[in-house]
Amino acid sequence: MNTLQNLSYEKKAGIAYVTVNRPKALNALSHATIDELREVMEDARDDAAIRGVIVTGAGEKAFVAGADISEIASASAIEAQALSRNGQSTFDLIERLGKPVIAAINGFALGGGCELAMACTLRLATPSARFGQPEVKLGVIPGFGGTQRLPRLVGKGRAMQLILTAETVDAEEAYRIGLINEIVNADRLVPRAEVMLNQIAANAPIATRLALEAVHNGLEMTIAQGQALESALFAACASTDDKREGTSAFMEKRLPAFHER
Repeated sequence: MNTLQNLSYEKKAGIAYVTVNRPKALNALSHATIDELREVMEDARDDAAIRGVIVTGAGEKAFVAGADISEIASASAIEAQALSRNGQSTFDLIERLGKPVIAAINGFALGGGCELAMACTLRLATPSARFGQPEVKLGVIPGFGGTQRLPRLVGKGRAMQLILTAETVDAEEAYRIGLINEIVNADRLVPRAEVMLNQIAANAPIATRLALEAVHNGLEMTIAQGQALESALFAACASTDDKREGTSAFMEKRLPAFHER
């Protein structure tokens, strides 16, 4: 892996820790930062020892306060489209990593920061966190998937309000509308994410991966198509050693020992 300039990245006890590390810029997502995000996420995806990822921001003010405005300000139409597509493809990678990714949101999650959080599997936030898609104040629209993921998470009407008014909401409101999963005190934020990942890691890894696939792909299908996909993936699970181990352990009243096969 190349030397990282905008992120810190470490792996410990089956968890990959990704920290956007530009605190002086409130962890804004520059083009280079997005490239580094792709690099570390591909590494976490390809490392069989890694069962999940935690993404957070350096410092106490921001998770990610947005995209790098200086790059947007000077971008031509062609450059802006390339920036947008780069962010979208990187966030698509995060969403479809095949492993759970938890956003530990420790402050501002605005614009590209909100979009990054929404690409993660689950979202935990401190009471002081704030969320929003304020791009229209800058004369642009969300470009890293915000117009697509936000309505899928909170509904079309609330997403329209947030995007068109450029208003920000606090953690309580974000929790109320389903944008985040839990509100956690700052000193417990990463430990709570670790607990959740360890809970997930205790389950059958193939089933976990296929459940993620069923949900992500099923959202883009009709109910009939989604159920057909679910049935096919259910059948795929049934052919695994992990299914045999899981059902045997249940009937024998013991903990299962899964081997991802």
